[in-house]
Amino acid sequence: VQQLVESGGGSVQGGGSLRLSCAASAVPHGIRCMAWFRQTPGKEREGVAAIYRGQTTHYADSVEGRFTISQDNAKLTMYLQMNSLSPEDTAMYYCAAGRLCRGWWKALGEYDYWGRGTQVTVSS
Repeated sequence: VQQLVESGGGSVQGGGSLRLSCAASAVPHGIRCMAWFRQTPGKEREGVAAIYRGQTTHYADSVEGRFTISQDNAKLTMYLQMNSLSPEDTAMYYCAAGRLCRGWWKALGEYDYWGRGTQVTVSS
């Protein structure tokens, strides 16, 4: 059973918006942090945004002010609202969830569960 399932990716023109969703209904209890990462071919996976204990948020400098991370505990779903998209945002976006969450939010090892990704393509 895939524990994290992303959706909402697609193709959009520059300046447009997308909202990604991450369904976490199959994840065991005790998740303290969730995050979005992205990756392009030949590059390392990089942190985009994270939310800790449903409240504290972190953003990469490149998306600050354009992206918003949120969490709906009742629906066990995390979202990433992406506005003012640019071609530089084109990537595969991955959802992640962690149990302890005591380290740096951008560290891959902070997270215990990963989704398979959803592709976001932004054209100029």
